[in-house]
Amino acid sequence: MAEIWSNWSGSLKFTPGELAEPGSEEEAKTIVEKALEEGRKIRVAGAGHSSSPLVVTNSVLLSLGKFKSVENVDRENSTAWIGTGLTVKEGGSKLLEHGLSLHNTGDVDIQCISGAISTGTHGTGVKLKNLSSMLIGCRMICADGQIREFTEEKDGKEFFDALRVSLGSFGIMTKMKLRLQPAFELERREWCTHTDNCLEHLDELISKNRNFDFYWYPRSDLVKLRILNEKGKGMQTLDYADCVEEKSGWAIDVLPKERDLKFDEMEYALPLEAGPDCFREVRKRIKDRFRKTVAWRVLYRTIEADDYHISPCYGRDTVTISLHQNAGFPFMEFFQSIEPVFLDHGGRPHWGKKHTLQSSAIRKMYPKWEDFFKLRAEMDPRGIFMNEHLEKQIFGLR
Repeated sequence: MAEIWSNWSGSLKFTPGELAEPGSEEEAKTIVEKALEEGRKIRVAGAGHSSSPLVVTNSVLLSLGKFKSVENVDRENSTAWIGTGLTVKEGGSKLLEHGLSLHNTGDVDIQCISGAISTGTHGTGVKLKNLSSMLIGCRMICADGQIREFTEEKDGKEFFDALRVSLGSFGIMTKMKLRLQPAFELERREWCTHTDNCLEHLDELISKNRNFDFYWYPRSDLVKLRILNEKGKGMQTLDYADCVEEKSGWAIDVLPKERDLKFDEMEYALPLEAGPDCFREVRKRIKDRFRKTVAWRVLYRTIEADDYHISPCYGRDTVTISLHQNAGFPFMEFFQSIEPVFLDHGGRPHWGKKHTLQSSAIRKMYPKWEDFFKLRAEMDPRGIFMNEHLEKQIFGLR
């Protein structure tokens, strides 16, 4: 019997039928072949940062924690192949040694890059796409047990627009080819001010800075503005806020922040223009109902539109609003009370975070859902890379 597996926050715990950690691609292939023979399913566990049950299984749970290579680095074209076990922090540091960088990161860097790509995870920046946009090639163990190499150049944009955000349902990626950037430095400044000041200047803060987001603190009604720019660019001073922190350095060291406290999270992606009104309604509801019980912050970020079939940013520039609650504290009443506000403003749930939506509602949110659904079935006709959450709640297969 395998050991109990827990996600980062501790809100998901289960015992898989088998926990496997291959040391090579061939070992991983053998595990898939055995599962095929025995009629078992396989899910891949990343770093466990997700709050949704994407990897919960009573069958085989595969860890690619030993797949941490960086190879075939092409500095001229800013590409590299990396192992899918690398976290954002590990991968970013290794790529920096080669003079390359991810274009962006999220607020934390403990996720596996592969998991962040597969779920449409993102940082912030109205002219910056989510991390899935980096994927331009991969080596993948497919549903017939064979290892195949795919590239956008060879297999086409349509295939990759489905693959980039596919929740691990196409196959097991062992390596990924990423489109990167030459290494660059950023200056980070954090400012405190009242929420009303932030909302009054929100359009300017978003449009005039490379990276901007804000955290709202419900109990004080203050916000922390976080601004990152290349040296000498963007907004340098704010006459309505107090600067409380400054840091500069390589992007991979400055974009994310180290956090000791763990949390559970719900996040919805909204049309950019709907963000301010949605936030105001969320703010009012929290102040009216949850101010005494929720100490964590609400996070507001932006992402550029993409055309990946089931990306939450499909077809529209996006604002995301994230709810948090301390790990171990009750969160579902809070999350479920705010979720209808997100939906009323055209929200789509983050695949790796808490939500209550079923397939009947989800499929209506994505114009290319049926195209994705058909291609996914072609890649994995027996459903070997599925679990109950995907089959029932997301894809509505039973």
